[in-house]
Amino acid sequence: MNAETLVGNAVVIEREISWFREIMELRFELHGGKKAECDPLSSITPPALPKLGTPYADIVRKFDMSAAERLVLILAYIPHVRPEVLDPFLIQNQSVQRRFTEFGGVTGSSHGGFLPTGETSMFLLAGSDIRARLRFHDLFGAEHYFHTHNILQLDHRHQDEPPLSSALRLTAEYVERLTSGRAYHPPFSPEFPAQRITTPYEWHDLVLDEPIRREIDDIATWVRHHDTLMNEWMLRKRLKPGFRSLFYGPPGTGKTMTACLLGKTTGLSVYRIDLSKVVSKYIGETEKNLASLFDHAQHQDWILFFDEADSLFGKRTETRNANDRAANQQVSYLLQRIEDFPGIVILSTNLRTQLDDAFARRFQSVIRFRMPDAEQRLRLWDDNFRNKPYQLAADVDLGKVARDYEISGGGIINVLRYACLQAVVRTPQEIHARDLEFGVRKELHKEGKFLN
Repeated sequence: MNAETLVGNAVVIEREISWFREIMELRFELHGGKKAECDPLSSITPPALPKLGTPYADIVRKFDMSAAERLVLILAYIPHVRPEVLDPFLIQNQSVQRRFTEFGGVTGSSHGGFLPTGETSMFLLAGSDIRARLRFHDLFGAEHYFHTHNILQLDHRHQDEPPLSSALRLTAEYVERLTSGRAYHPPFSPEFPAQRITTPYEWHDLVLDEPIRREIDDIATWVRHHDTLMNEWMLRKRLKPGFRSLFYGPPGTGKTMTACLLGKTTGLSVYRIDLSKVVSKYIGETEKNLASLFDHAQHQDWILFFDEADSLFGKRTETRNANDRAANQQVSYLLQRIEDFPGIVILSTNLRTQLDDAFARRFQSVIRFRMPDAEQRLRLWDDNFRNKPYQLAADVDLGKVARDYEISGGGIINVLRYACLQAVVRTPQEIHARDLEFGVRKELHKEGKFLN
């Protein structure tokens, strides 16, 4: 965010807070009987939004927010930028020697001020008017865009208590968007079992057959022209939203790099989920581990890349006991969430034969990543070893290495690492043929292959 935008955004937020203060003060006066009954939202007009783009104003304008929605949004945002504004809610009801029930609010473990709840919103919007409460009830419903776009959450941890008594939380994503205008990239955690991945490489660094490139280009085309196809061409009634692709082939053949390059080309963030680490032995835990991931990603422009997919999406077992039923339920749950996801989902596996055929048919493309042939291997060896700061000794014949050893692109990168470690401590700093041969042997040993 440049300096001008930062100043503009601060001005917008200050005006929203000033408007909020006026609403709050009038509501307190009405509550104390010091003013004739009126509707604060009708009496005090929200501030005009600037024409120039600022993050806070852009979000309000994007959703065409009503005065009530703007009030709830700034209430949830105030603890992040001006927490003392909510201190008036800490006043005690002298008749019962505790805070006013109708104000709602909770106390945090480290935050010293007042944290609003749904009840706080209702007090500001409706006071004690039950008809007004009913009118604003939908603001906190599952169908409202506050919920469907993951803007606000009612942290309803105690199911036996009224939902509006729950803390009103602005999601981390929208704290970032309102504050800086930047996209939010959540860190890896048990609640969000995914990690953002990137690559410094470009498409010319990836050696793929032309038919594979065409299939990958189809995914990028879907991203660029999704709105045209679904809306203008009216395919929404016939096609499910999103695009699902299965990548399969040996390790090191470019599946992960392809996903990263797709993200780089389309401008989308790529999040990698290692299913072998997410799958839990406890019944129901796998669904819980991944539910928040899909909830986060539902309205994001993300590519979800599920690695080690065969660990969960293998051929379904015959139901013999509770564990078998749980495993099949996990598969069904993930399949349903993947099918409903409106973005790009890529599943990656080394073992195509382990996947259920019925499962594979749910994908728009199934792309096989093959081991590179001798010509492709030579290109990979040349790209990694020729015309670089490190030198090749006279005994190095990359053409022979490429012909003699069937090794993946990822394996060649590992050989490069090993060979450079040997060369950097030599004088002169040269890579010898024996370095390449020994590095290749190490890679083949990993796959259980041994050379004479």
